[in-house]
Amino acid sequence: MEISLTTPALLFPAISLLLLAYTNRFLTLAGLIRNLYKLYKEQPDQSIKDQISNLKKRVSLIKNMQLFGIVSLLLCVVSMFALYEAWYSLGSIIFGISLVLLMISLVLSIIEIQISVKALNIQLGDMESGKTDNNEK
Repeated sequence: MEISLTTPALLFPAISLLLLAYTNRFLTLAGLIRNLYKLYKEQPDQSIKDQISNLKKRVSLIKNMQLFGIVSLLLCVVSMFALYEAWYSLGSIIFGISLVLLMISLVLSIIEIQISVKALNIQLGDMESGKTDNNEK
């Protein structure tokens, strides 16, 4: 099956929006890490250190989400070039690889969201049980 030049172009808006969302998540986490780090320096606490560790994992996942998304976008462009040059088989293969990389990026996003929700649930559970950062021990 041959694909047209416009088929890879269909992913451009989706990948661009994903990368924007990933960047926003990254910037939010970076700000949170900076605030927690400042708080930890003022008043060292194991729970803050644990939160920073959790956020470090999430930042790493977001970095990889962005990496796979960017490479996916790059391969879409390469695929379009191959299709433009009438290298249909090569263009189709590259486009397929691009789709796989986009799927990997999305799976990493799901994992990052699960980690985020788990951390929020732990914090909410602490709040419901009456714990605070100051009286956990």
